Amino acid sequence: MKLLIKKVIDIEKPGKTAEKILTAARAVFAENGYSGAHVDEIAERAGVNKATLYYQIGDKDTLFANVIHQVLGNTAQNIAAAVAKVDHPEEKLKVYINCIAANVDKNPELPSIMMREIAADGAHLPRVVVEDIVAVLTILVGILDEGRKKRIFVEVVPFLIHMMIVGTILFYKKALPIKDRQSWLPAAIKARDKKLKGSLGEEVAKLVLKAIKR
Repeated sequence: MKLLIKKVIDIEKPGKTAEKILTAARAVFAENGYSGAHVDEIAERAGVNKATLYYQIGDKDTLFANVIHQVLGNTAQNIAAAVAKVDHPEEKLKVYINCIAANVDKNPELPSIMMREIAADGAHLPRVVVEDIVAVLTILVGILDEGRKKRIFVEVVPFLIHMMIVGTILFYKKALPIKDRQSWLPAAIKARDKKLKGSLGEEVAKLVLKAIKR
């Protein structure tokens, strides 16, 4: 695991050129993964030369780190702000899950990038991204601890619950189009293939709460 990157862009206010580069990089990394992505292609899609790309962001490692950090850093901030507005642990957990689902909707390249990186054993995840994940997980730990102390939740392993949430959302978003293309599916399966009653975040929250409530 790489621990350092050379430059972290201001995730709140990247410049116009930096934003164009990050947008192009996000698409290329989603399509090809880290190993299959090339700086030349990213620069071409962004409409800049390589010298500008290196000046604005940095090398391939730095590009990859900033692409994920821009999404996950904002996610941690948004979850913390939203959770602070509610009092009950159940509601906090619902907010936590809905924020993650909303963030995936807002950043459709994220599932592909993260699933490719998981398949690569996190070989290219820099420390700044791991810190973003820890920041998100720390919020969940606080919610679960509060719920356990108030005897609302049973004692659970926070990382497992986080993986239930994130894994379900990421896999569902990537697998749904694949499933929908399978016109040959047996009638018995199709009959049970019903659309979600609520949003994906709401449905995942229902399942997780059923698993951890006393």
